[in-house]
Amino acid sequence: MNDFAFPLQAAIHVQRDRPVDDILKATALALSADGQTVIGFLQWEGTGDGECCGEIALQDIGTGELITISQALGSGARGCRLDPQALAAVAGSLLARLDDDTDLLVLNRFGKGESEGQGFRAVIEEACIRGIPVLTVVRDEYLPAWEEFSGEFGCLLAPDRQNVLDWARRAGLAARSLRDAA
Repeated sequence: MNDFAFPLQAAIHVQRDRPVDDILKATALALSADGQTVIGFLQWEGTGDGECCGEIALQDIGTGELITISQALGSGARGCRLDPQALAAVAGSLLARLDDDTDLLVLNRFGKGESEGQGFRAVIEEACIRGIPVLTVVRDEYLPAWEEFSGEFGCLLAPDRQNVLDWARRAGLAARSLRDAA
């Protein structure tokens, strides 16, 4: 059933601390304006207000709702501030909303959780099974895990707004033609 001539999974490859969420947002808005159904999450980080790290929140593309996925570890903390339970809850709710009418799934990051088989990994896998294009972001430290996970079904994109939008539009056309052929 699947035709893998065009990769339906893409990760924008960026260096640490390079802002990229504006590209994800612009792509989601453009495709929505085209009449496509886009679901997923954008990431926003707070300044920290004296803490070592700021709050991490995900914004639902469809509703605009902000959901905090970080935990306050205190000023001396050095570990990961991501709250795995909060991320799992968000991923579970997104998985329940994923359907065959979805034209693009946008996920804020392919990071530590996904590298370890958790986070949004099950959502990405289900999207792949359904032939739904996935757009995410990957940083250098998680690049090997992304490449192993996506294999021949994925590609890397430069952090260029037009390049990402072009991929998303082509992926949407490829996915629709696959669904129409089924």
